Order: sequence, then C-alpha cells, then structure tokens
Amino acid sequence: MFAIALEQKQYKTYCLSDLAAQSRLEVVPERGGMITRWQVKGKELLYLDAERFANPNLTVRGGIPILFPICGNLPDDAYRYNGRRYSLKQHGFARDLPWTVSDQVARDHAAITLTLSSNGETRSVYPFDFELEFTYKLKGNELIIFQRFTNLSGTMEGLPAQVMPFSAGLHPYFFVADKNHLHFEIPAMQYRDQMTQKLHDFTGRFDPSLDEIDGIFGPLTGLAAIATDTSRHLRIALSYSSAYSNLVFWMLKGKNYYCLEPWTAPRNALNTGHLLTYLKPGASCEMLVHLSATFFGK
Repeated sequence: MFAIALEQKQYKTYCLSDLAAQSRLEVVPERGGMITRWQVKGKELLYLDAERFANPNLTVRGGIPILFPICGNLPDDAYRYNGRRYSLKQHGFARDLPWTVSDQVARDHAAITLTLSSNGETRSVYPFDFELEFTYKLKGNELIIFQRFTNLSGTMEGLPAQVMPFSAGLHPYFFVADKNHLHFEIPAMQYRDQMTQKLHDFTGRFDPSLDEIDGIFGPLTGLAAIATDTSRHLRIALSYSSAYSNLVFWMLKGKNYYCLEPWTAPRNALNTGHLLTYLKPGASCEMLVHLSATFFGK
C-alpha cells in the first residue's frame, strides 16, 4: 500500500510511504525542495543536521539538497556573462528557495513532483528564465529522482531568447555510524583532491582519520557506484544518467555522514565552460538518478 500524507512540522512535510516495504520518504518543498528522510525497512539511510535545518538562514547539511545552476563554488563566488559580473553562492540557489508541489501519485508507487521557476531574485544572480521539475518516486527499496530542466528564455515576458548554461547535481548525505566499515565501488581509477588539486589513486576506501576528504572523480567509466557499510550490513547503489560526468566524495571527521554526489560539471564550470550543459531557448533536458538500498545477511 502506497500513501502520501502532509504533516505540519516546522515546515510542511510530505511523507511518502510504501507500507509493505517499510519505506518512507520525507520531502520539504519550502526548504529547497529537498528530501530530508529516506527509510528502508524502517531504518534511516540519510543524515540530517536538525539544528541547521531548523534555521532558515543556514544552508542545510543533510538529506538530499539540489544543486543548480552550479555545483561547488566559484572563485570569489563570481562569474561573468555578457561582460557583466554576477555573484552566486556555493552550489547555487535551488537548495535555498521554496519549491511548489505540482503533482502527487499514490497508486503502484508513491511520487511527488515539485517545480521551481525563475523570478526576480534568481534573475539578479543568474540572468535566465527557467523551470525545474523534480519528481521523487518511492517504491520498495528504491528511490528514483527524475529531473527536467527547461530554458524559458524568450518564451515569456522576461529575458530575451538566449542559450542557458548550467550545471546540476545532487548532494546526498548518507548516515554512517562507523566509517571504518565503508567500502566503495566507483567507476574511476583516481580522484582529484578539490582542496589541493592533487591526484590520488582510488583503492575503494577513504581514510576516516583525515579531517576532511573532498575528492572529485571523473571522467567516469560507468553509470553506477556502490557504497557498502559492513557495520550496518547495508549496500546503497547509485546510478545516474550519462549527463552526470563527475562523482564527488565528501566526508568530515567527527560527523556521521559521507556524501556521494553526482555532478554534471565540476567547480567553476560557469567560468571555464568545462562540461557545462547549454540549453537552447524553449528546450528541455531530462536526467535521472536512481538509488536503492539493500540490507544483506549477517
């Protein structure tokens, strides 16, 4: 049985459930349209910093924030377009703005669709008219995130017709109790430290004693990655559309999470143009991220 319930917490929270699988998904549209909870067999899969989440002036650490129109940061939070300087904070603005619920389904699965459209606030930092449409679908041990990006420039009263450059990504925070029991299968032989720019061979494990690990994998040789947590007997599989050219791994010492993030382009792509998506006026593109969680025998 599938159901969608609306709960009034600090924010209106849409709760999607698959009762047979003991799966649950919580989505908060007004807090960046983000997923804040994902459970399978009644067990938590995501980390959420409740204190930061409760403060609307802080970006959220936890759940699955949406990255748009950039992934990562820009030097001095700045880029230039048509000779003008614009300012964009790290990971863009989609994760901070309220989204609108446009559809709900609870039949052979539970799904909710959210939209975010350009407005005066977004145009002041990103001079394009757009619409984002994200559908979160829950069924059994699977979570599917379908994304549609549309360039509305020139199709409405607003900005003239122009090609829209962007990058997009997701920033899942996966809960982990003991990082010494993590193992990863990522389709790349090396990753680049985003702080030092040094290349490191990838062995399937990361050193949890380090204060911070911030590595970007790419080019990728496949469209799936697997994270195994032997302490929880949990395996999480992450697959993604070919538009996602990079995977970023981020982990902080002393925090009970790791992040495995699909990005369509690396940091500073809005300045360099490297791997940017260029969307023609009136055009749309679609992407998909698929997550599944399996608990294996002890």
